[in-house]
Amino acid sequence: MKATATALNLTKTYKNAINRLEKLLGKDFETCVETIHKSNSHIVVCGIGKSGLVGRKISATLASTGTPSYFLHPGEAIHGDLGIVQPESIIILISYSGETNEILALIPALKRLKVKIIAMTGDLNSNLANNSDIKLDISVDKEACPLNLAPTTSTLTTLVLGDALAVSLMELKNFKQEDFALTHPGGSLGRRLLLKVKDEMIRENLPFIDSSSKMSDVIVKMTECRLGLALLGDSKKLDGIITDGDLRRSLVNNVDLNKIKPNEIMNSAPLIANESDNLQVAHERMKESKVQCLVVKNDLGLVVGVIQIFK
Repeated sequence: MKATATALNLTKTYKNAINRLEKLLGKDFETCVETIHKSNSHIVVCGIGKSGLVGRKISATLASTGTPSYFLHPGEAIHGDLGIVQPESIIILISYSGETNEILALIPALKRLKVKIIAMTGDLNSNLANNSDIKLDISVDKEACPLNLAPTTSTLTTLVLGDALAVSLMELKNFKQEDFALTHPGGSLGRRLLLKVKDEMIRENLPFIDSSSKMSDVIVKMTECRLGLALLGDSKKLDGIITDGDLRRSLVNNVDLNKIKPNEIMNSAPLIANESDNLQVAHERMKESKVQCLVVKNDLGLVVGVIQIFK
């Protein structure tokens, strides 16, 4: 119970920090977003320790949502990696105290490069803040750490502010799902956004069966093809489909499957997808309609496949 109480106290502290951050957002944040949006260069994010870990995440989020970004470790920067910073670049320096030696050591070189410096700091009167073009306040009343020492609440506000930057820039850039897919080709969402229905549809051994067949034959066909449905008719003329859900509902309603015809329980107007449809669009249609599959037709109206819902 003590651990739960501690966790609840932490979440309360975090909630208070978010409420405080909301009040701190204003003109400086708007200026920061506009400055980054107008830039044609990569955004460099720099921090060390816990600030560095959060900085890596901020940089990665920016890069994956349409704002090119690099993370720069300050220790490596002073030994040559500062070369990734070009004149007129924008650099986000993260230091809660605003007095981190490794961060401050970069400022003279950054000034010579005439870069735009954005400070994310908890002290707007610090050396970092005083040497920055834009100041973003990440101050907190206290850390969630019982000693008020370990970066906890402050890393939260830094992360939230970084995400706020990324999301605001996404909206300004009109960043869409298709754009997201281009930077996430290995993910399931990216794959669906880049592929067409024809790329994933099942096209072989489709469960066609004559509409005048017995229900027992329909069930055998469904079992053989293992798609959970039977297609009544042929590729040129689809009369309807019967799914395993139709069979279950019939059994629940005490329908004698030996005494009915397929057309009595089939769906004569099944959902159809075109083979050139976007895979994600097809996925969303299935979820909205609460179905497990779609019949796929080509531009000539011929049934050419079946697409099943993605896991």
